[in-house]
Amino acid sequence: MASDARTASRYDIAGQAPIPSAREAKLFEDIMHDFAELQTWRNTTATQWEEVAELILPNYRNTFMYGNYNWPGQKKTERQIDATGMMALSRFSAICDSLLTPRNMIWHQLECDDENLMKDKQIKLWFHEATMRMFKARYAPIGNFAANNQQVYQSLGAFGTGPMFVDQACDEAGTLLRALRYKAIPLGEMFLLENHQGLVNGFIRWFRLTARQAKSKWPDKALPPTLQSALDAGSQTTFNFLHHVVPNRERDPDRIDYKGMKFASTHVCIEGKCILSEGGYRTFPLSASRYEQAPGEVYGRSPAMMVLPALKTLNAEKRMFLKAGHRAADPVLLTYDDGIVDFSMRPGALNKGGMNQDGKRLIDTLPVGELQITKEMMDEERQLINDAFLVSLFQILTETPQMTATEVIERTNEKGILIAPAMGRQGAEYLGTMIPRELDLMIQMGMMAPMPPRLAEAYHAKQANLHIRYTSPLSRAMEAQEAAGFIRSIETTKELIAVTQDQSLLDVYNMDVAQTAMARIQGTPEPWMASDQEITQKRMARAQAAAKEQAIRAAPAAAQLIKAHAAAGEAIPAAAPMAPQQPMGQPA
Repeated sequence: MASDARTASRYDIAGQAPIPSAREAKLFEDIMHDFAELQTWRNTTATQWEEVAELILPNYRNTFMYGNYNWPGQKKTERQIDATGMMALSRFSAICDSLLTPRNMIWHQLECDDENLMKDKQIKLWFHEATMRMFKARYAPIGNFAANNQQVYQSLGAFGTGPMFVDQACDEAGTLLRALRYKAIPLGEMFLLENHQGLVNGFIRWFRLTARQAKSKWPDKALPPTLQSALDAGSQTTFNFLHHVVPNRERDPDRIDYKGMKFASTHVCIEGKCILSEGGYRTFPLSASRYEQAPGEVYGRSPAMMVLPALKTLNAEKRMFLKAGHRAADPVLLTYDDGIVDFSMRPGALNKGGMNQDGKRLIDTLPVGELQITKEMMDEERQLINDAFLVSLFQILTETPQMTATEVIERTNEKGILIAPAMGRQGAEYLGTMIPRELDLMIQMGMMAPMPPRLAEAYHAKQANLHIRYTSPLSRAMEAQEAAGFIRSIETTKELIAVTQDQSLLDVYNMDVAQTAMARIQGTPEPWMASDQEITQKRMARAQAAAKEQAIRAAPAAAQLIKAHAAAGEAIPAAAPMAPQQPMGQPA
């Protein structure tokens, strides 16, 4: 993980190994002490993560404790009997992505929290362009945001916490590029720190590298002897490293190097007992998404942890179901004590002595358990699991395809009410910290246009802050209550009109505003909506067509009137001529 700024390397006289100063030795000891403390406080939670992984995410088994090792390709599914939880987790990830960060739409807008500034067209255009540039950089192939974002949601559903690291991209040689990169950190590697307000503002990441990978990451740094020997031998043995990021308590705001940044970054080699690099970050590089939090806990609790008893029960019931089904398909035979000895189960075989002279069977099957009851018990547990992973909420539209527009809006409103408490937190903890980080990196890399002078002045004077307006399907679902309320009001007014025959009761509603708002809530693309000018033209054309139709309908009556006057010999009244208008400023 690259820092926003780095220190120069320090070498001994021979240029082979770093010389640890007293300060570096003290810093190494402090980081190792913090790491040991965080391990102790996380072990109980890690034990529960291990149970969840065994049932629904076996690839993550044995990855939550420091020092664990898994051979590449190691089989981990031997304890998994039922796959309902795994399928529910996959659908949960897809639901989160479609609700919060759908790739086929702009799911957030950048704004300023000062309404007066947002009235400036130049500032509005800058924020719009900044949003478009951010989405272009975010979904660029080198960033790999979509894949890592799915892993975050997967970790969120299984373990309750999903860390995403955002940094500047680099190529194979370690050269920094003008692009963003995203990395979903496996939860077993991440040890989080909170501030007094419960916000994640620090972490220690434990990871492994070979000596060759370490040299590639720190090419200007002399490796400690242990790693240098492995590098010379071409060994693939992995070594342990720590990445320590905390608020910079020794920050000097007047400095422009890493010592003037808000967060201090340190890389440690555990086997080498040394500091490999020191640097800093202007903005916190980690976005830690948490599903729910219990009192006194740093890490989140997941839907899987909430229904862990149901997952275990379903696994046990599936085992019984398979056993009963096996016995029903290949039954245990009961034979008479003096009956035949060798019984053939081959199709078409003849077994003499299996029946007495009275036609009574001397061989019968052992009764098996009730398969239907076991299946009903399993279905009940599956329903609980699908409810916890929000799958049931999204089966409504498929189960009841014949719905009116009112029913669709009511169902959308219902889903918004039920989903908002769980998913709404991700807008603050996950996306709310990731987006400012992306914007800071893009500004520093020159990927954003210069701010308008008025906006830059307000930011430097700290009179304005970045505001994120979410436009995702979840945000629209949360607004569906307004649409549902409007539809209910219209339905009530229709009933009153049916009783009173008074159409003026509809005059209290502004249909133009309501229609536009409901179209936005339902996700209608803006290009599909008519502009104000187009709406005016349509109404004028409709009015002209109605007037023409009225004239056509009135033509026969006018003809009859003319014919009647002609038969009576009366003159047809003519319209009085209009008086000529005088030019302005001249007397009549």
